[in-house]
Amino acid sequence: MSGRFEPLPNGGAALALDEVEISILRSLAVQLAELIGPGGQPEGATDPLDALFAEGPSKPPADPALARLFPDAYVAPDEELGAEKEKEARAASAEFRRYTENDLRARKRDDALAMVRDLDALTSAEVTRVPAVLELEPAKARQWLGALNDLRLAIGTRLEVTEEDDGGELLQLPDSDPRKPMVMAYFWLGGLQETLVETLMP
Repeated sequence: MSGRFEPLPNGGAALALDEVEISILRSLAVQLAELIGPGGQPEGATDPLDALFAEGPSKPPADPALARLFPDAYVAPDEELGAEKEKEARAASAEFRRYTENDLRARKRDDALAMVRDLDALTSAEVTRVPAVLELEPAKARQWLGALNDLRLAIGTRLEVTEEDDGGELLQLPDSDPRKPMVMAYFWLGGLQETLVETLMP
């Protein structure tokens, strides 16, 4: 089962992980949660309703990885639009972002933190099997799927992988290249994501 998710009878998924894999996944998930951050919160707010009705940002994040995680809703990257249509699309995207980004940011952060907690629970349990076997209920498996997708998008952006280019040539980098560990993580996460999708398909 090593290196791929396998289905569980309850509709969930299981994955065998050794100590190094657990450590890498946990570190990546923590970094993802830190990258996503809390988002815009009302200053000095103590009433939960303030956060519930708080408006989010209207502009895309400046960080390219965050911009990939929170893209404009109505303007595709490098899309050719006339000046008037682009202005309308930008305005619609800004309005959509104001009312959705805070919730989306919270969900993505929750997915990353769920991964951290599941890995912590796995290492703190009295596990007699090596590698340890992570078993995820269906809802948790979907959170993992979201976090794995976000990790690949963020790492792919850092590596300048595009939709037209799958980054395969990066595998040819020498081991001395500082990007090599990130490249290996990118493709490893891709394999995990693919097998988890297959596992969760009806």
